[in-house]
Amino acid sequence: MSPDPADAWALPRLVLAAPASGHGKTTVATGLLAALRRRGRTVSPHKVGPDYIDPGYHALAAGRPGRNLDPWLVGPERIAPLLRHGASRPTPADIAVVEGVMGLHDGAVGHRGYASTAHVARLIDAPVLLVLDTTAQGRSAAALALGMRAFDPAVRIGGVILNRVGSPRHETLLRDALAEVGVPVLGAVTRAAEVTAPSRHLGLVPVAERAPESLAVVAALADLVESTVDLDAVLDLAGTAPPLTVPAWDPAGAVGGPAGTARPVVAVAGGPAFTFSYAETAELLAAAGADVVTVDPLRDPALPTGTRAVVIGGGFPEVHAEALAGNTGLRAELAGFDGPIVAECAGLLYLGTALDRVPMCGRLPHTARMTGRLTLGYRDAVAATDSPVHRAGDPVRGHEFHRTTTDPGHGDRPAWRWDDAAHGFVAGRVHASYLHTHWAGHPHAARRLVEAASR
Repeated sequence: MSPDPADAWALPRLVLAAPASGHGKTTVATGLLAALRRRGRTVSPHKVGPDYIDPGYHALAAGRPGRNLDPWLVGPERIAPLLRHGASRPTPADIAVVEGVMGLHDGAVGHRGYASTAHVARLIDAPVLLVLDTTAQGRSAAALALGMRAFDPAVRIGGVILNRVGSPRHETLLRDALAEVGVPVLGAVTRAAEVTAPSRHLGLVPVAERAPESLAVVAALADLVESTVDLDAVLDLAGTAPPLTVPAWDPAGAVGGPAGTARPVVAVAGGPAFTFSYAETAELLAAAGADVVTVDPLRDPALPTGTRAVVIGGGFPEVHAEALAGNTGLRAELAGFDGPIVAECAGLLYLGTALDRVPMCGRLPHTARMTGRLTLGYRDAVAATDSPVHRAGDPVRGHEFHRTTTDPGHGDRPAWRWDDAAHGFVAGRVHASYLHTHWAGHPHAARRLVEAASR
């Protein structure tokens, strides 16, 4: 039976964090999710920050959608409600596992830890399990754990998992040092046993691009965690989290109910080339009255029957450019589609005339190319032009994450302004830019899109 959204819910939960990126959070988090699922637990997977790729591995391990918890994108007041919402769907979870981002206290630059893993741990009142890369480190690991614990007393570090341990003697040294400072060790992963997923220019290769191999990686990670981590101790730690007393986030309440009775078909791009989408996007569109369907621009020759609006999120069109170009029927349909189109990052590239000289849809007048420069960071944006998703002047927080550039960088009617510059394109009923947004933070976008599709 699902918990009443208004009642307190004793949901066991914990946050997996690290002192910095590269310590093995995703390895441990994915393996832990899969190992707990093997035990018969219903596990709700979550990721701090805007990242789309790790939640794909989480979803594969847990058997339910991986969801993001990002105070910058949705506001701190929605973090605990979104956790409760995600942990309740499709069935109530027995435990929630939240993978952190970067280092424990690293958040939005210049905002003193805002949107950090520590910030989210405080917002959901969950204990932290610290993953430590112990390569070339002995007793100093205890000093590091102690410093992480003391830096913010409101963040409760309940234990550590030692990663990349060199030998049994090394493990004994580490355990003895951490015992001196009263930090429990809940697991120790040796360097020889480490399992990794392949990566490229923007991080791990998404699950959708390598499904059979991803299944094997997740299974290997489950084996790894089962053999090196004290799962009973992890469950005990998660059980120390107090009941969630906030109501669950409700997509219907967020959009104000259906925008009408028409139920327009809204096609959301998916498949290996367009893997970046938050689960709440489809939920908000459906709550606003849309019939949400998926279109794969690599394989589907046309939009689904009756499509009245299209959403094309992020992904890796640069990896699949030739195959996207080869689907000439869908490209031509999108070039002439008269309904509203919303495109973010990969969608922006796909709607242009060419990507690395390979023809794309030609709906927008820019060309795009790969560069050696990574553009990454949170953005405080303002909608520059009225569009199917925003009114001019609407403030929106988002993030950028790409190694491509477009020429020109914006149209005569730009989508956004930030840092005193124009960005993106609004052309007719098309809204396209590099900015990734989370519609739970501004649900009016979903309602406006459904209203525009219904007209």
